[in-house]
Amino acid sequence: MALSYPKKEKLKSKKLIDQLFTEGKSVSAFPLRLVYLPTSFEGDIQFKTGVSVSKRHFKNAVDRNRIKRLLREAYRLNKTSYFNNISSCYALMILYIGKDGTDFDSINAKMKQLLDVFSKKAS
Repeated sequence: MALSYPKKEKLKSKKLIDQLFTEGKSVSAFPLRLVYLPTSFEGDIQFKTGVSVSKRHFKNAVDRNRIKRLLREAYRLNKTSYFNNISSCYALMILYIGKDGTDFDSINAKMKQLLDVFSKKAS
């Protein structure tokens, strides 16, 4: 698994996102929450992942977009170390549930913690 986050690994299907939030399970490492759902995809894709930041807590789009960029980058850098031993397919949504801004180092540390908890539950 390469250190990339290509378009085919992004979660975009509205049906799958709705199903993820109604039937999915979640794990948390504040200020991050991961909602996951076992599913199957066409091709050789194991994970489809999306990120989301609440508009209620971050009114300015600039702030929301910055946090989403940080979340995607932390996911991209850490996914290979946690997902190489998982064989089934999952749809994932990473939510930022904190109320204040943050920096990359804290998000990266929490992302590692979150993916560690998820990999233990998934295997």
